[in-house]
Amino acid sequence: MRSSLAAAAGRLIPSPVLERIAPLLQVIKPTSPDTDDRSAAGRMALVAFSVRVASAAIAYLSQIFLARWMGSFEYGIFVVVWTWVLILGALVHLGFATSVIRLIPEFLATEKLSQLRGLLVGSRVIAVLFATVVAGLGILGAYLFENVISSHYVLPVYLAAVCLPLFTLSEVQDGICRAFNWTDLALAPTYLWRPVLILSLMFVAGLMGADLDATTACVAAIGATWFTAVAQLLMLRGRTREQIDPGPREYHAMEWIRISVPILFVEGFFILLTSTDVVILGQLVSHDQVAVYFAAAKTLALVHFVHYSVRVATAHRFSKLYHSGDTAGLARMVRDSVSWTFWPSLALAAMLMVAGKPLLSLFGAGFTDGYMLLFVLVIGILARASLGPVESLLTMAHLQNYAASVYGGTFLLNATLCFILIPIFGLMGAAVATAFSMVFEATALYWVTRRYLGLRVFIFSRQPADQPAE
Repeated sequence: MRSSLAAAAGRLIPSPVLERIAPLLQVIKPTSPDTDDRSAAGRMALVAFSVRVASAAIAYLSQIFLARWMGSFEYGIFVVVWTWVLILGALVHLGFATSVIRLIPEFLATEKLSQLRGLLVGSRVIAVLFATVVAGLGILGAYLFENVISSHYVLPVYLAAVCLPLFTLSEVQDGICRAFNWTDLALAPTYLWRPVLILSLMFVAGLMGADLDATTACVAAIGATWFTAVAQLLMLRGRTREQIDPGPREYHAMEWIRISVPILFVEGFFILLTSTDVVILGQLVSHDQVAVYFAAAKTLALVHFVHYSVRVATAHRFSKLYHSGDTAGLARMVRDSVSWTFWPSLALAAMLMVAGKPLLSLFGAGFTDGYMLLFVLVIGILARASLGPVESLLTMAHLQNYAASVYGGTFLLNATLCFILIPIFGLMGAAVATAFSMVFEATALYWVTRRYLGLRVFIFSRQPADQPAE
């Protein structure tokens, strides 16, 4: 059946198109141990994407309900506060959310089970403790500078700090689950359970007569975050006990931190880059305008999910192929990951451009003002998609310092352009700054990968699939 399906594709699809989708056909029809691994990566990407699509529908609907329940002013406050939670949550885990993806397969392959047991416990403890310290400092800062902070933000900031430690725990646990190929447990708590719980708790609060404002939304976010993190912890404990026999633990905290911190800069700058425009807008324009911009960005979230899903499926495989010296296999996996990222992203972007205005109208009156922003923002998204999850490739190949430099420079460029263009062009200025910065990011990452790995990762490169460039 699989063979006939592939043969039918060969007869019905023009050869130029068939050449581009060949990696996807390998997912359907594995023919060797190598393609079996590629097929597993493809299937994992499809599972991850399916979860993210479901979460996109849930998150999008929840954002629509929240915007309508709270009004654009309170919704704008919540958006800014929650964006800060996302930024800090990506920083305070000290890089363990990604380093465990590299270390767990290594410890399994070398049978360093005592170090593996220590890492599974120590990575979470270190990250949560550091997040708790940061949350405490945040509460202290909000208290000391309460007169400086806008009164609308004071209580939401306190509540966001309470949310941070368990949010960080979820981030590290996501990485552990991905390292074991447990895609369901990695993604469902964060992308399915949590948004549903936030929306449900807000609905219950409304039934009980509570004010549906930013403060209530932050309380709902705390409850949802803590519940999902603890539930994921208990389920992860059960699965790891089935995989790893009880035994002694070795803790090499300083060595783990030495490996994790450079990765932290990659992840941190990446998150900062995706949130800079919203944060700066929150300082320069009204909350109503922030809400319009955020709605436009959320409308394009489905395109981002393709990149994320392929990254989930391929990061640990990049590490395996690189460290085993399989340069040809690495080149094939990179080529596949770029194809899996770009073509679905292009198709989804085209559909969202057509449906953008009706989708934005669901948020309420005035949100369609952000429709033209979609056409600018999508340029940067497709530029990033044209390279696939190249940042994961660089991290797994011990080139995280170069990736961090690229993202750091891109972040500074984006922030500078935002401060220059937003006062002049408003929301369109933020969109132009972000899109231009993402094109710069893609160009720089392509150069680094070509220079240090000999791989042409751009979607339209003609590099052979079975070997790296000379």
